Amino acid sequence: MCAVRKAAARLLSPLAFSPPSSAALLLTGRKACGRALEACLARVPRERASVLSSWVRCRQVHDARRVFDETPTRAAPVWTSIIAGCARGGLHADGMIAFAEMLSEGGAAPNAFVLAAVLRCCAGLGDMESGKRVHGWMLRNGVHLDVVLCNAVLDMYAKCGHYERARRAFGAMPDRDAVSWNIAIRACIQAGDILGSVQLFDESPLRDTSSWNTIISGLLRSGHAAEALDRLRQMARAGVVFNHYTYSTAFALASMLLLPDLGRQLHGRVLIAELESDAFVRSSLMDMYCKCGTLEAAMSIFDGWSPLTGDTNIAWSAMVAGYVQNGREEEALKLFRRMLRIGVVADRFTLTSVAAACANAGMVEQGRQVHGCVERLGYKLDAPLASSIVDMYAKCGNLEDARSIFDRACIKNIAVWTSMLCSYASHGQGRTAIELFKRMMAEKITPNEITLVCVLSACSHVGLVSEGDHYFRLMQVKYGIVPGIEHYNCIVDLYGRSGLLDKAKNFIEENNIKHEAIVWKTLLSACQLHRHKDYAKIASENLVQLEQCDAGSYVMLSNMYAANNKWHDAFELRVSMQERRVRKQPGQSWIHLKNIVHTFVAGDVSHPQTAEIYAYLEKLMERLKELGYTSRTDLVVHDVEEEQRETTLKFHSEKLAIAFGIISTPGGTPLRIFKNLRVCEDCHEAIKYISQATGREIVVRDLYRFHHFKDAKCSCGDFW
Repeated sequence: MCAVRKAAARLLSPLAFSPPSSAALLLTGRKACGRALEACLARVPRERASVLSSWVRCRQVHDARRVFDETPTRAAPVWTSIIAGCARGGLHADGMIAFAEMLSEGGAAPNAFVLAAVLRCCAGLGDMESGKRVHGWMLRNGVHLDVVLCNAVLDMYAKCGHYERARRAFGAMPDRDAVSWNIAIRACIQAGDILGSVQLFDESPLRDTSSWNTIISGLLRSGHAAEALDRLRQMARAGVVFNHYTYSTAFALASMLLLPDLGRQLHGRVLIAELESDAFVRSSLMDMYCKCGTLEAAMSIFDGWSPLTGDTNIAWSAMVAGYVQNGREEEALKLFRRMLRIGVVADRFTLTSVAAACANAGMVEQGRQVHGCVERLGYKLDAPLASSIVDMYAKCGNLEDARSIFDRACIKNIAVWTSMLCSYASHGQGRTAIELFKRMMAEKITPNEITLVCVLSACSHVGLVSEGDHYFRLMQVKYGIVPGIEHYNCIVDLYGRSGLLDKAKNFIEENNIKHEAIVWKTLLSACQLHRHKDYAKIASENLVQLEQCDAGSYVMLSNMYAANNKWHDAFELRVSMQERRVRKQPGQSWIHLKNIVHTFVAGDVSHPQTAEIYAYLEKLMERLKELGYTSRTDLVVHDVEEEQRETTLKFHSEKLAIAFGIISTPGGTPLRIFKNLRVCEDCHEAIKYISQATGREIVVRDLYRFHHFKDAKCSCGDFW
């Protein structure tokens, strides 16, 4: 501060007065020195414009306004400073107010700088009507439209979304520079005219780095990744210099196409160009490595991120999100805890990623801590945060808390509504989901493709056939949504679960989706549920023909053979699996207790408390038989004696996880169990009786949905 005071003293001396230095001093934000300068500058009217511009660039609008109001004679430079300063600083509304005052006073005519700034303000506000009036005023008054003013007009129409006027303005330009071509290309991209943008780019005689960046990023965002990659290679061959934006777009392209080798080549160019310290480039590079699954490389960049850059939050956010994207939730949470320990304040993006990690892993206690962190930091439940926390609570089996967050969300966009709809669908509350969807439509919220997948899924989980048919038609007729394979598969699932196998097969054939393996897998699953051998054979034959008969499909077919005592067919199928090197995914169940994940497989003896678990389970199964439970020995896929079948069923992974949960928690504590496959029918029946025998609520999340067991009943109504 001492040095600043000395500098101010020198500037206040009439002999040492230097206007550029005064403006520079004001830009430091030292208000006291700046106001001392104002007193001096009051005697030098021409310097008021510099003072005004400096205050505006410092975003000190009130100070700028005070100097402006105290100016006795507002000449053109003063008006230019205040209006152009507002435009540059993003204070578009203030710029428009100042322009209106300038016109009402009539003392100075708007010059080209003022008009260009006003058009920029109109563009920033999306106020095309005002922009049109300014443009019309210029034409009526014979203002010379140089290339800068023409670009301002063109940019205003483009940013206000009037692409036809932008095209006409571009066509009428007598002279065009690189900026003109870039604005026109960007306008075509925003209008969805990708072909037009490519044609303009190819016609442009002034292709600079910005031009290449515009066309490559436009192609990437519009889903033309291969064409974007081709243009990137052309840019490199043409010797055009890559800047930080080029590299960021190129890394996004490499991650979208899963091209880690391309990413590594670009990384090498970044090092040669000495751009590795740029936070924008580094975060894009980390994101690319994460999305390509090369987390070690991403972590190496993260560890080298200097805390002095002031952008470390970007690094933490990118790395946490990378772990979540790669299914490494525990490492994401570990990194998040490390981040908090060293005092880095979590931003909204990081908290959204951590909530997703808790959701995927089913860690409800850690999820509550993340929610508490959101509250402590004073973040409002905006759409991204609200939708992620709703999803977290729902996937952890706590639907009531999910609904509470939904109701409290300050902004309910389509993402928030969709999260809540999907939550009800996965918990088997189809009718509640439909009521919520009706409310959403009443509030004029337009659904998207994902919303309708949730609605159709909700119908399939509870067998609402007529409602599912209705919403499948509605999405096309009312909302113009073209059905994707997810929507078609929901309808096949709806018919299949409801036993309408003829209708499901006909639907597949009528809609020309026989080439989609997922619909045949869904039909095969329905055949297993309803034990329909003929349609199961048709579904499996189609899967074999498509070379998409995976382990799950083989297992379903094998189970059907076993259930019908066709042991020879089941044996031949297992031989076929071995020949094709198809490996069955082992069933696993797990439970979270005191921040530790306890995982079990069928017949597991690896847990430290195995003896206690098995002893308790033996007693529990005897109690269940007294209550009326009977083992579903017909589900055992091996040709063995009845007693051996019963023993096999007794120690399924779900039962082991539940037994461990019961002996490890106080009586009456709800249990939350997670399974990587569909819960088997015998375990489903047994868990109903366990909930009755122990007086506990047991929530099981399997591969497809949630089951809430209480008092010998399941929320699915035995329809799953």
